[in-house]
Amino acid sequence: MRADLDARPNLLGFMASELEALVKTLGQPSYRGRQLHHGLFHKLLPGVAAISDLPKAFRELVAASFATETPSIHRQQISQDGTRKYLFRAPDGVTFEAVYIPEVAKGRGTNTLCVSSQTGCSVGCKFCFTASIKRWRNLMAAEIIGQIIAVQRDVTAISADAQVTNIVFMGMGEPLLNYAEVTRAARILMDPEGLSFASRRITISTSGIVPRIYDLGRELPVQLAISLNATTDEIRNEVMPINKKWPLAALIQALRDYPLQPRRRFTIEYVMLRGKNDSLADANRLVRLLQGLPVKVNLLPLNGHERTDYTSPTEATVLAFEAELRRAGMNAIIRTARGRDIDAACGQLGGADHVQNG
Repeated sequence: MRADLDARPNLLGFMASELEALVKTLGQPSYRGRQLHHGLFHKLLPGVAAISDLPKAFRELVAASFATETPSIHRQQISQDGTRKYLFRAPDGVTFEAVYIPEVAKGRGTNTLCVSSQTGCSVGCKFCFTASIKRWRNLMAAEIIGQIIAVQRDVTAISADAQVTNIVFMGMGEPLLNYAEVTRAARILMDPEGLSFASRRITISTSGIVPRIYDLGRELPVQLAISLNATTDEIRNEVMPINKKWPLAALIQALRDYPLQPRRRFTIEYVMLRGKNDSLADANRLVRLLQGLPVKVNLLPLNGHERTDYTSPTEATVLAFEAELRRAGMNAIIRTARGRDIDAACGQLGGADHVQNG
């Protein structure tokens, strides 16, 4: 570890019960932990020093032993469509991104924040820029929560209507390969006395880490999204090498066994690649593959970049694919790419700063 790194545990990764236990070890009553939790996670105060209902001596003691800083915003870019991309830099020099996608202007009343769970990704999907990043690590829960708090502070300073309402773990990394920290972050998000996100407002996406899908179903009631992207093992092996370990049959069985909450659906993410997975035969196989499962299918024409050989299908091909799914009674929609002009769209995260750090 570099000498200039902050070795103090970061309280943004602590749950309320842990803060109550912590203050007892410091000779304080448990309600001080609740005050600490309220200041950090409900009021979103910038640090312990700003929590005025705590005694000054106690604030100084906590500040000396524990960190409360969010990751630093190294760069912010704003798309023509209002999407904001944040590049965070951690004390160890690695960088990661979060994307804020406002929908209020469209009357939907939701503002989604796409957060990262790793600073790169080892899954190796052949259409994704993030997979090309060589220097990467898991993010700690405090770094995940820190993204959310930092962005919330930034956007509400611009407009009171800019509250983050939805969290999607669809940024850099494979969330279920950082299972402990991601689920810890989700529990912190759902604390009704803190950030207070409803479980239906939190979506965890995975490329298909089958054992962890079973674990997630047992442990957390969040929404689940599957990055599917192919209808045969042959093609999925090519575009998503993780399929060689957990093939389609095992992945679909995990969904059939999943204890889905009432009135919820799985989100199926399907990145469309020209001449690879975009035929009407693929559409019909997709219908058969998902038969009987409560799903909504997001069709995502590839957002191109220089590190993939794949290209996006024609508009006519995408429309025909969607029509074929709908003809079979499937809930399917073509997702419009947001933030493409700032490389903030799906599969594009991890820009020049990441490459330079690699």
